Amino acid sequence: MDFSNFLILRDELSLVFLILCLLMFDLFASASGRRLFQPVACVLLLLQILFTAFFSGDSAEAFGGMYTTSPLATMVKIFMSIGTLLVFLFSKTWIENDHEIAKGEYYYLTLSTLLGMYFMISSGHFLLFFIGIELAAIPLACLVAFDKHKPASAEAGAKFILNAAFASGISLFGISLLYGGCGTLYFTDMAAVLNPANLLQTAGMIFFATGLFFKMSLVPYHSWTADVYQGAPANVGAYLSVVSKMAAAVSLFLIFVKVFGAMAQNWKPIFYALIVLSITIANLFAIKQKDIKRFLAYSSISQAGYVVLGVITATAQGLTGLIYYLFVYMLANLAAFGIAAIVERQSGDARISGYNGLYKTNPKLSVLMMFALFSLAGIPPFAGFFSKFFIFAAAIQEGWYILVLIALLNTVISLYYYLLIVRAMFITPNDNPLPAFKSDTASRIAMTVCFIGIVLAGLASCIYNRIGMISDSSFNAPVAAIHVEEIQVNTALPADTVSDAFSGASQLHEVQN
Repeated sequence: MDFSNFLILRDELSLVFLILCLLMFDLFASASGRRLFQPVACVLLLLQILFTAFFSGDSAEAFGGMYTTSPLATMVKIFMSIGTLLVFLFSKTWIENDHEIAKGEYYYLTLSTLLGMYFMISSGHFLLFFIGIELAAIPLACLVAFDKHKPASAEAGAKFILNAAFASGISLFGISLLYGGCGTLYFTDMAAVLNPANLLQTAGMIFFATGLFFKMSLVPYHSWTADVYQGAPANVGAYLSVVSKMAAAVSLFLIFVKVFGAMAQNWKPIFYALIVLSITIANLFAIKQKDIKRFLAYSSISQAGYVVLGVITATAQGLTGLIYYLFVYMLANLAAFGIAAIVERQSGDARISGYNGLYKTNPKLSVLMMFALFSLAGIPPFAGFFSKFFIFAAAIQEGWYILVLIALLNTVISLYYYLLIVRAMFITPNDNPLPAFKSDTASRIAMTVCFIGIVLAGLASCIYNRIGMISDSSFNAPVAAIHVEEIQVNTALPADTVSDAFSGASQLHEVQN
């Protein structure tokens, strides 16, 4: 065996090493030492992020192309790890004050889901991608039900795992159809033999996409989202809404543009309908919500619709806008969920009415919440405005005028329901507002990072330019050039039978070798 293959998996191996270090610390540390578990976990994760950033290499592949890495994949992994670190910081008080939950398991499970998402981003084969999805989904179900003595959390965990199992089963069925129609599960090989007129391949593509639509909470695969977010711990809901969605959205772009690019005429109308339904229905339902976590759940469904705008463009500019949008959304949504978790712990009430008069007693918290909501709504000069602008610009450049118009109209609707919470905090009177309180140091650090990101990410053009440079190089890299040749080869292949698909795949391997 060539062990150099494992060196290419440096990002995943460093994360596995981090999990093992935390496990050893949890097993052998004294009772007083375990009190430092949260800061130790945060410091080690920060070191892992720095290792990934400074020791990232060029594009490479391992195990015959099943695993691939690139500067784009590394950048997305760093963003997901930063989101996970912020979730850990927000979780300090919740983990330490609840003596009925296991502290170490929370970090192991969260990092295990992150490892699965790493594999999703770097997969070059559908089976490895499916393993990544399952590695991410199963520990997430445990995290959703982590408050095991609360019936709502147990119910949310059951709903999540049942829906996840159903979606995974359909996706696996789609993968089997793709294998039957193409004779291969390698991404680059499959792109060479896909034929838009082949009904078996089209059916496989649609069934496979179901799993990603579920993870992104796109309508009509969204029915689980509000109940799960409401029942799960607020910090777990935050993780679901940003880190999990980032992995699914980037994977959706890479697979459908790089692998199913020849079938764009089949999947773009489906994405068009998903965008319109997700943005519109989620906005209408968000207006009626009284619980802050259900409100943020429908907000995340709507935001997922905007994200898919970047996918439907199928361009480097769309990929840049998508990743930038996800980065800004991560900062704003984590701030909103973090404050929601803090307020819920202090008051024991997750209703929006509990925020009435919050500014009078907790002005700093109220201002940060307002900034986060304004960024989610796309109000300038916050970063959310620029993220929406760039993703709209990418869609307009490809001629999606009506779709962008619908998205703009829905942005106005979203502005209304985001302002409902701002009005509650700053205008609505409350004779018995939540008393003044001080957040823990870790949460204040996380809120500071989110605040800086919300304010500066849109003003510091270097962030978008850096994302654009990496996205352009990855989109126009040799993989894209090979993809063009594969499409040309595909036009000469009948691709109506499995034997033709097998022969086309083998010919491609011979050319590459």
